[in-house]
Amino acid sequence: MNNRVLVLNQDFSPLMVCSIERAFILVYLNKSEMIRSANGHRLHSITRSFPLPSVIRLNRYVNAPYKGVNLTRQNIFKRDNFECQYCGVRRDLTLDHVMPSSRGGGHSWLNLVTACKRCNARKGDFTPEEAGMPLKYKPYKPSYALFLRDIHGMKQGEWDEFLNSNKPQ
Repeated sequence: MNNRVLVLNQDFSPLMVCSIERAFILVYLNKSEMIRSANGHRLHSITRSFPLPSVIRLNRYVNAPYKGVNLTRQNIFKRDNFECQYCGVRRDLTLDHVMPSSRGGGHSWLNLVTACKRCNARKGDFTPEEAGMPLKYKPYKPSYALFLRDIHGMKQGEWDEFLNSNKPQ
């Protein structure tokens, strides 16, 4: 059982992830409704039993500011599943500029990938094509909804119908 709950806004757009305890209180106080329970798991009191939530929807619309994903080293590692985008190794990871910064490549989601130190040194001041080192996946800017699912390690399919599934392959 996952110990996190997806919180949807009133219009079913993903808003945040919270603890089971907080989600249960929101449902119990009628501030939200349970959309999906946690597969037979229940919370027991002395006299009652309640289904544990997996997805809830708020009863009132919350005007949330734009939610984007910050460009950080750890977020790039998470996007790339903590593996080198050239050879697939999961140790000695660093960042690599697809178009080298010395040749005008910027510091952006579309130009940074996870690479092991060995591949990064081997690629050097070349593009992946020039170095003969194709990328496993083309770099992309993840959406907030996609990042909610990936960061919290949800099993494939558990929240998919509520989150945008526009992850490039």
